Amino acid sequence: MPNQNTFPQPLLDVLHESPGSAALEHGDRVVTRGELLELIGRLAEAMLGAGLGPGVGVAVRTALTPEAFAAHVAAHVLGCRVVCVRPGYSAGQLAHVLDTDVAAVLVDASTAGPEAARAGALLSLGPCPGAIDLLASPASGAGVPDVRRRPDDVALLTFTSGSTGNPKGCAVTYRAMTVHWTWQPRIWSPLAAELAKGFERYLLFGTLASMVVLEFLGLCLLGGGVAVIPEDDGRPLFPHALRRYGITGSILTVPRLCAMLDILREDPDAAGGTPRALVVAGSPLPPRRLAEAVERLGPVVYQGYGQTEANLISMLTPADIAAAPSALDSVGRVCAGVEISIRDEAGRELGVGQEGEIFVRTPYQMTGYWGQPEENRDVLRDGMLRTRDLGRLDADGLLRLTGRARDVIIVNAMVVYAGPVERALASHPDVAEAYVAGAPDERTGEAVHAFVVPVAGRSPDRDELAALVRAELGGDAVPRTVTELSAVPVAASGKPDKQALLRLL
Repeated sequence: MPNQNTFPQPLLDVLHESPGSAALEHGDRVVTRGELLELIGRLAEAMLGAGLGPGVGVAVRTALTPEAFAAHVAAHVLGCRVVCVRPGYSAGQLAHVLDTDVAAVLVDASTAGPEAARAGALLSLGPCPGAIDLLASPASGAGVPDVRRRPDDVALLTFTSGSTGNPKGCAVTYRAMTVHWTWQPRIWSPLAAELAKGFERYLLFGTLASMVVLEFLGLCLLGGGVAVIPEDDGRPLFPHALRRYGITGSILTVPRLCAMLDILREDPDAAGGTPRALVVAGSPLPPRRLAEAVERLGPVVYQGYGQTEANLISMLTPADIAAAPSALDSVGRVCAGVEISIRDEAGRELGVGQEGEIFVRTPYQMTGYWGQPEENRDVLRDGMLRTRDLGRLDADGLLRLTGRARDVIIVNAMVVYAGPVERALASHPDVAEAYVAGAPDERTGEAVHAFVVPVAGRSPDRDELAALVRAELGGDAVPRTVTELSAVPVAASGKPDKQALLRLL
C-alpha cells in the first residue's frame, strides 16, 4: 500500500474520493476529478514505458493545460526530477536549463521547436514530429501506479528569473514536498485551510513552471475546489475574468493588482465575481495601494512574501490589516513551521525592532542550487537560508522589509540584478560608465533606471542601449529611463551614491 503521506499521494486520494466532481475547466471543457486521475495514470504508464522513473530528470516545457498538469503529477508519481522550464528563455538560457542531467524533454504542439530536443529524448502531449506521443500510447487500464519516490531525491528544479544571465535551479526534494504547506492537508495550518476555502474557484493562469502557480493549484484541488484556465477575450484578466468565471480566489502580481485598481477607479462597475482570497506576491506593494485594494475589493487581499529558494515565508492577512492599519507596510506574520533570524553583518542575531539581514529556515526550502557548490556555501548557513533582504520583526510579530542586501530590482515579479545590466550598458562603445538603480513603479512593481557617463564627445543612442540589454538579459531588465551624467555622485564610502542618482529623476 502507498504511504498516505507521500507526495503526491494526498492529491491522488482526493481525486479518487469524488471522481464525478469537476477538477479543471479549460474553455468549454470540464475535466472531472476521475478523468484527471485517469489521465495521470495513463501518462504515468506511458512515461514508465519511455524509461522514466525514480531520480530521472524530465524537463517540462508546455502550455498551461489539464494534460500538462497531469503530466507533472504523473512524473512525480514515478519519482522523477521535474525540471520546470519557463516560457520566454533565450536560446542560451534554455540550453543552460536543459543542461541539468535531463533524460527527456516533454513538450506539446505550442513548444516543440527544434531547440526543445537539446537534451534527452523528446516526449509530447499530442502529435509532434520526432517525439513519443504520450497521449497516443495505449493504456492498460490498470490505474495510477504506486508512488515511487525516494525521499531525498530531487522532486523539482524550479528556476530563478535568470537576470544574472543564467537561471539558477533550486532543488526541492520529495521529503520537502511531502511536508509542503499546501500539498499535505493533514498538516494544514489555519492559514492554509482558510486560503483553500477561498480558492473554491481558482483563476489559473501563467505557467506550471512557477512554484507559486503549482502550489495554489494543489491547495485548490486538495480543498475540493475547481481550477479555471481562462480564455483570452482581449480584456485584462483582472477584474474582468473574476466576473466572467465566478472566481473566488487567485494569485496576482503587484502590477496586475495596480492595473486592476486603475480600471476600477475609472469604472467601479467593472468589479464583479465573488472573490474571497486574492494573494498578491512577487514584489513590494506600496501601503497606499494595498489600502486602496482593501477599500475597493473588501477584506479579501493577502500579501505573501517568499522566495524561489525558500518558498512562502510570511503572509499578511485581511485579519492582520483589520486589527492594525499599521500592518499595511508589513509583509505579515511568519508562517507556521518557518524559523526566522534577523542578523547583523557579522552573523549575530538581533533583537525585536532591530534591522538586519533576514535568514530563514522553511520545511520546504531548497537543498541548494543545482551544480553551484560555491553559491550554496554562501546562501546556506547551518541550515538557514540567506534571503539577502533586510528587515526587522516588530513587537507585534509583523515582519517589515526595509531594503535589500543584494542589489536587485523586482520588475513584474521577476528579479533583475543591477550588475549585469550595468555591464551590458557599459559594453556599448559610447558609454564610459553605467549605473543602475530601481525605483517603485505602479505598472511593474519597480522599474530599472540607468545612469550613464558617455565617452567624451559622444551621446549613446537610447534604442541601442535598450536593444543591448534586451538581447542579453530580457525585456524586464531594459531601463525605463536613461539619464546622461558628466560624473556619478559618490557616497561617503566612496561608492556610487544610488540614492542620489534616483533623486535626479
